[in-house]
Amino acid sequence: MELKHFLLGLFAFLQAYGSVSTESTCKLKAKFNLNSYKDVKKKVTVGGMFAVHHRIISSSRNTSTLPVSSGCEGFNFRTFRWTQTMLFAIQEINARNDLLPSTDLGFVIYDSCFTISKAVEGTLTYLTGQDVAVPNYRCGSGAPLAALVGAGGSDLSIATARILGLYHFPQVSYFSSCSALQSKFQFPTFLRTIPNDQHQSTAMAKLVLHFGWTWVGTIAADDDYGKYGIKAFKDQVEEAGVCISFSETIPTLPTPEDITRVVNTVVASTAKIIVVFSSDVTLSPLINELIRHNVTNRTWIASEAWVTSALINQPGIRSVLGGALGFGVRHADIPGLQEYLLRLDPYDNTLTEEFWETAFNCTLDYAKAMRQARVSSANGSLSRGVRAAPEGLCNGKEDLLQLRNTYTDVSQLRITYNVYKAVYAVANALHNLEHCVDGQGPFNKNSCADINAFEPWQLMYYLKNVRFTMPHTAEEIYFDQGEVAGYYDIINWQFKEDGELTYVHVGNYTGTDPLTANMTIWNSSILWNNEQFEPPRSVCSEDCTPGTRKGIRQGEPVCCFDCIPCADGEISNITNARECIQCGEDYWSNEVRDACIPKIIEYLAFGEPLGITLIVISAFGALITIGVMVVFLINLGTPLVKANDPLLSFSLLLSLVVTFLCSIVYLGEPQPWSCMTSQVALALGFALCLASLMGKSVVLMLRARALKAIRERAKAAAKAAKAAAEAAANSGSPDVIVTNTTTTPDISATSNPEVDSLTFGHQRLMAAVATLIQAVACAVWLIIIPPHPVKNTAAQNVKIILECDVGSVVFICCIFGYDMLLALLAFVFAFTARKLEDHFSEAKCVTFGMLVFFIVWISFVPAYLSTRGKFMVAVQIFAILASSFGLLACIFLPKCYVLLVKPERNVEELMKPRPKPREGTSTGTSASLATSGTSLNATTASTAN
Repeated sequence: MELKHFLLGLFAFLQAYGSVSTESTCKLKAKFNLNSYKDVKKKVTVGGMFAVHHRIISSSRNTSTLPVSSGCEGFNFRTFRWTQTMLFAIQEINARNDLLPSTDLGFVIYDSCFTISKAVEGTLTYLTGQDVAVPNYRCGSGAPLAALVGAGGSDLSIATARILGLYHFPQVSYFSSCSALQSKFQFPTFLRTIPNDQHQSTAMAKLVLHFGWTWVGTIAADDDYGKYGIKAFKDQVEEAGVCISFSETIPTLPTPEDITRVVNTVVASTAKIIVVFSSDVTLSPLINELIRHNVTNRTWIASEAWVTSALINQPGIRSVLGGALGFGVRHADIPGLQEYLLRLDPYDNTLTEEFWETAFNCTLDYAKAMRQARVSSANGSLSRGVRAAPEGLCNGKEDLLQLRNTYTDVSQLRITYNVYKAVYAVANALHNLEHCVDGQGPFNKNSCADINAFEPWQLMYYLKNVRFTMPHTAEEIYFDQGEVAGYYDIINWQFKEDGELTYVHVGNYTGTDPLTANMTIWNSSILWNNEQFEPPRSVCSEDCTPGTRKGIRQGEPVCCFDCIPCADGEISNITNARECIQCGEDYWSNEVRDACIPKIIEYLAFGEPLGITLIVISAFGALITIGVMVVFLINLGTPLVKANDPLLSFSLLLSLVVTFLCSIVYLGEPQPWSCMTSQVALALGFALCLASLMGKSVVLMLRARALKAIRERAKAAAKAAKAAAEAAANSGSPDVIVTNTTTTPDISATSNPEVDSLTFGHQRLMAAVATLIQAVACAVWLIIIPPHPVKNTAAQNVKIILECDVGSVVFICCIFGYDMLLALLAFVFAFTARKLEDHFSEAKCVTFGMLVFFIVWISFVPAYLSTRGKFMVAVQIFAILASSFGLLACIFLPKCYVLLVKPERNVEELMKPRPKPREGTSTGTSASLATSGTSLNATTASTAN
């Protein structure tokens, strides 16, 4: 825009003072120095601009002398072929009778030296018609100017298009693909036969995504072509999740430090794919340095500007660029072009002379050859033969076909074909302009333009609307807003055994709109770097397999991540999952955590070994208890059974049968009825059992206390009698008879009604009331919050434990707490009566039974809390069985021993308390409490008398 504003101001200034004489007001500021081809003696002149040289010759920039336009150096055979192709196309068009039959085309072709300043010089010279640039004025005479074919690079076309746009002068580019040039606001007269880089950037992005590369490096030339192209590529791939490992630029005139920096970046990066948007001229120094450092194991993605460039194809390139992929514009064969190129006259033009001398490494200048010969001569004298034909002199008849360089290589005519199309586009537009029918024209009042004196903007109209078919290829050419359809060949660099590079066509990209473009790739035809047939992997981090999720690394691109295994109960069933999915309540993650599987349903089943064992033990306990009941029924009338209240004994045995059998109800899949039955049966069974024991124990306790009181009274009476006897003896009375007063007889509780103050009826009533209280509590529990089956998913992650929920913790604590209260009372009563002497020591049996009961249930609590799943049920059943067996063994085993093994001890006398020897006794006899009392009274009376 700054150049545009400057030129507009300059033109306005010159127009304002145009009437003033040149001698008095104008001063020449510069004269251009350009290499060119010219033939302006024709009806219409077509301009052309090609970068025949790589660069301009650097100068000392000395400001003390008059500035001179720089010359050019670095001959480019490829662009020289493009130049000759334009000349060939013009010659071919002039020879045709169907295209511009009445008009011959001339040409003016300039060398831009791949430099913006030279491109601007050529543009101004072309417009003004002379080497002295006077903007707004065309001072030269000759044929009208048609259009400019060029310039070469995008930067050059941007510079020239800004100037040409001021004059509405048509420009048809064959090589400038930068997307910035699509703006018709800035470049209203710019057209091109090469696709817009938007297509190429999209094609590159699709290629990267096609092969799954997510870690890519980019290198771009530091010009509009590289910047716009790589930016469009990065925008598209980053949106698709691809990360850029590095992004480097190559200056237009790179220093060794610049090249070294880029090489070091490539070597340090782990990216195996490198996308390059650059011209061959800018990229060539980098490739040389990569070869020197032997940077291999990279796959390069090439833009159309260098994919088939011979400047890049140099010795040693195989190890670096072997397997490269690139996008080349449409290619075609142009019949007759190679013959035309081989007919080149070395003396025709200064550019052809330079080409010839560069190609054959000789000189066409005899004097120059003589000077070189003298320098190379040791003594400075020349022989007669040397004077005749000095070494290094060309004769102009060398065989171009033997060169085997890019100039004569017509196997990959891509940009060359674009030049050919651009010339034909101008020719067809001129043809349509020339054959306009007056009165049907597109201009004011339907007028037509004159082929001999038309304005550039008039030709621009025809160029924008031209539509024609290319000769030899039948390709239809037309411009859509100055653009052509996007078409690329996908090219793979493959090397033959002899090291010769071949460009193998492995796919296509076609699309007028990047959003609807289509890409076809023949994967099997691609030969990758290191002669591999499998595409390389280029990722910062390997894909996270199902069962893991991506964990982003702080401060690094999103493509760099850690694969974190999913937690228990979570899965990921896709690759590179960002989050793990929580399994449902009834499901759990499998071992690799890539699928949710149903949880294992666990309960203590009847058929498993543990369940069968518990059933057998429970049934055995119940059968043993029933067997004891049968024994008691058979011996119902015997003293032993009668002395222990048969009804309480049978209720106790019945409750043990219930506890044994209710343990079986805990087995199997929990059901509503089984949950209620097991808990209530256990609570009521133990309540009846413990209430019966409490009834027995309270009688034993009262009996023990009564006997203790009687003994105390008897002991006191004996002491009194002894004292009386001793007193009588001391008095010397002959009537006093001294007896043995040291013997204290044992006392039978059963012979004195005062001992058993509670009858069997009282015991039964106590047991019934205690059990009824528990029954009422259980009924309330079942009505309000009954136990019910639940799925416990919290105890174990991988299992669903089917268990019974007690409904209310308060109720369960109260109910089994009540059982513990009964047990505690029974234990206290029995422990108090433990010293009651009889042959069976029933108080001790109850005490030991209750101790076993407490030990079992105290041990049960930690065991129960430390287990999970079905083993909790097993522990509970073991506690029930152990406590039941303990009570059965401790209470009924001694009795069954007498009934079954020692029936002779089942007599009335042995049911009474046994005599208890005391200290100082000489003998002991068995007597009843009444007998002892009678003897005591008699002794006392005798003593008193």
